[in-house]
Amino acid sequence: MIRLLLGGVKSGKSALGDRLLLAAAPPHRVVATGRALDFDFRERIAAHKKARPASVAVIEAADGAMDVLAHEATRGGAVLLDSLDFWLFACHDTTVMQPLHAALSLGMTPYADPAGPELIVVSTETGLGGIAADAATRRFADALGTLNQAVAAMASDVRLIVAGCAIMLKGNAA
Repeated sequence: MIRLLLGGVKSGKSALGDRLLLAAAPPHRVVATGRALDFDFRERIAAHKKARPASVAVIEAADGAMDVLAHEATRGGAVLLDSLDFWLFACHDTTVMQPLHAALSLGMTPYADPAGPELIVVSTETGLGGIAADAATRRFADALGTLNQAVAAMASDVRLIVAGCAIMLKGNAA
């Protein structure tokens, strides 16, 4: 089963992802894609790690996240991918969209079966604000929007998180 949690920065999507992960069948793993390139982001990553129980394994994957997801599916239980947008950042210099869709399919298809392992995907929703002034930011937002749509098509549960409140877009809340 795939769940997709979309929202803005600091909307509460990662906190909801953590709660859903711990409520799911074990083993519990987090596949982290963000890279701590500045002090502020290092602090955010540390806060996320501190909030999770020590029993939750964290796998730092960056651009290798889809390979990690494919491997972890064989172990069953539940996996939290935090986050799709930082996976796209990590892949930014290494690929173009067509290989990203192939990688996305490889990593997520094992979770598409409702009876299979659970995958919770956190991602930033794009397009809720103004149009970016520069071409690179527009390309990134377009690419992320396309990836979000692809994951939503595979997911049985899609939620938009705003101010800590989840709005069901697809599926039934469990």
